[in-house]
Amino acid sequence: MVEIRGNVDPGATAGGLERTLPREAYVSEAFHELERERIFRAEWLCVGREEALERPGEFLVVEPIGERLIVVRGKDGRLRAFHDVCRHRGSRLVLDDPPSCDRPRPAGRFRGSIVCPYHAWTYGLDGRLRNAPFLDERHGLRKEDLSLYEVPLDVWGGFVFVHLGGHPARSLAEQLGPIPARIARYPLARLRTARRLSYEVGANWKVIVENYNECYHCGPVHPELCELVPAFKERGGAGLDWERGVPHRRGAWTFTFTGTSARRPFPELAPEERDRHKGELIYPNLMVSLSPDHVAAFTLWPEGPTRTRIDCDFLFEPEEMRSPGFDPSDAVGFWDLVNRQDWRICEAVQAGMSARPFRFGYYAPMEDLSLDIRRYVGERIPELGGAGQRGERTDRPG
Repeated sequence: MVEIRGNVDPGATAGGLERTLPREAYVSEAFHELERERIFRAEWLCVGREEALERPGEFLVVEPIGERLIVVRGKDGRLRAFHDVCRHRGSRLVLDDPPSCDRPRPAGRFRGSIVCPYHAWTYGLDGRLRNAPFLDERHGLRKEDLSLYEVPLDVWGGFVFVHLGGHPARSLAEQLGPIPARIARYPLARLRTARRLSYEVGANWKVIVENYNECYHCGPVHPELCELVPAFKERGGAGLDWERGVPHRRGAWTFTFTGTSARRPFPELAPEERDRHKGELIYPNLMVSLSPDHVAAFTLWPEGPTRTRIDCDFLFEPEEMRSPGFDPSDAVGFWDLVNRQDWRICEAVQAGMSARPFRFGYYAPMEDLSLDIRRYVGERIPELGGAGQRGERTDRPG
């Protein structure tokens, strides 16, 4: 049972300002457990990039909300996801933790089968039990009943999604809604990761999402970003046209320190997309920021009510990556600066919300799109006592 102090109605206003979610939604362990069940086990979650697993047997080990999964490429070319647990006595199938790396790479490669390290029960790459040493039908063994616990998996734009609930109420395509059509000319599936930056942020995942969903903070927090995109600080970032994209300053067209790059824009882009910036928030844990020559993809891994790990992958054209002079650091360095500015202020918000008198905050009018997180959470956790109804459109800068 989650107690919402002060009987806060998230749909209430004060002096014309909309209230945020109540304090407990950002700091409470009990509320975080509700989110694990109602959101993270009920929605499709992004867990990585398909490009990491090119050959049969290659696998990833991922741990969304504490559920350890194996994602493996089968002999038939399909990706499948399984809980990392043997059906015999419950041992993990992969003993080592996934390595830290600067780009998506497999955690290892199974040589044709998955063998439990405890008693050598052996499974095919499709999860079916193939052999249990010294056991057969005479001992009551029914292999068809002892396949690995499979988790639904789907892929969009090269991103791998899983559904921990096991029985999705809607398909990944239905969850994505109009997002793929809005960014159809960005060749996400074709792009490859040149660099990954990982961050441990002392803030609730919703603080990070709310920050991504508005640019009221851009003037005070991101001077370098606002020099590149002056619209981010004009009128507090109000009225930004995310449907068409946000223009850079004159002479600039991408997110680098200079605003330019030797890399070519993606050839499929419309003329107006070749000098504008777009962004999409794909609930609940993927944020995609799109420049004309690269994409920064943020995967959020909530680790508790006050902690979130973020993997930021920088995606480029494979042809550009094969060029002798390819160097992604102009984009990576700029994004790292902007990211660290964001994470620092998000941690300040998280720390401030822990103050005893704090009950809820307020959204300014130019933060209207941040109201969507209130709607999204409120629809799934009605214990909040109501939520404002807002549209699904959720796309922002950094």
